[in-house]
Amino acid sequence: MSQKLQRLIGKAPHVKSHRLPPYRGIVAVDAKDFTGHRSIQHPEISRVIPGLLQHSLNRAKLADVWEDRRFPASTGDGYVFGCDPAAIPFLIHPWLGALQETLTEFNVHSAGTIRLRLRVSLHIGPLPDDGAESDGNGTPRNDTHRLLDSRPVKMMLAASSENVTQVAAILSDRCFEDAVAGGYTGRHPDHFVEVPATVPGKVFAQRAWLHVPAPSGNLYDRRILGDRVIDELESAPATPTAPAPTSAADRPARTSTVYRVDRGFQNNGQVHGGQTWNDHSGDRERGDR
Repeated sequence: MSQKLQRLIGKAPHVKSHRLPPYRGIVAVDAKDFTGHRSIQHPEISRVIPGLLQHSLNRAKLADVWEDRRFPASTGDGYVFGCDPAAIPFLIHPWLGALQETLTEFNVHSAGTIRLRLRVSLHIGPLPDDGAESDGNGTPRNDTHRLLDSRPVKMMLAASSENVTQVAAILSDRCFEDAVAGGYTGRHPDHFVEVPATVPGKVFAQRAWLHVPAPSGNLYDRRILGDRVIDELESAPATPTAPAPTSAADRPARTSTVYRVDRGFQNNGQVHGGQTWNDHSGDRERGDR
């Protein structure tokens, strides 16, 4: 029996106890609509993404996170690396904001040649990291990529303005509870929206949290709040636009629908476009969404 096979058998789960691998923060990014670019542009996009990540980390005064990154790898349309989990609060803030600023500048200066908007996934978990080729492989790494491919974060970026919002981030529940709810990051929990993260065609469903450093468009639409309303939206037939009412008497009665999510958020969406958010703390933000 080969030594490799013996090691594989020795790692069988639930046979004997093993030491936990070290905990690592995991950062993964994907470019929106990568396949929508011409094939000749794909290598250039793959090459430029790590440079943008490094520049944004330097901008956020987190150069050491890039220098000390663990098991880094290009994914073709993105990039993934591990880090000291103590850095996660700083990757949430200020790094996500610095990445937004870096991409904004890049897109302006690229003059439409290549436009990049990124989804970001942040997670924490035990992963092997001892210098072997298999470093970084494990369930936390898989879950990080599933979160990155989940429907809510994709819809969040799609629903925003490409002229304003360049980054949409999704945090695992463990990442949120440890870094945000624990008070270690410079962003209040109310900057995040809880969502059920699912991936079409995959057996995956987890509680997760969305954050957009530069919101725009209709980002608080009910479509991001769960699969049922997403399914309804995707299956609904297109309806022709009705002419605008000419007088108050012609307008239909205004109706409200209330959608609730955890942490006390209440979204009162008017059919005719007005929307109010109430976090039950006495503060209310109004605006057309």
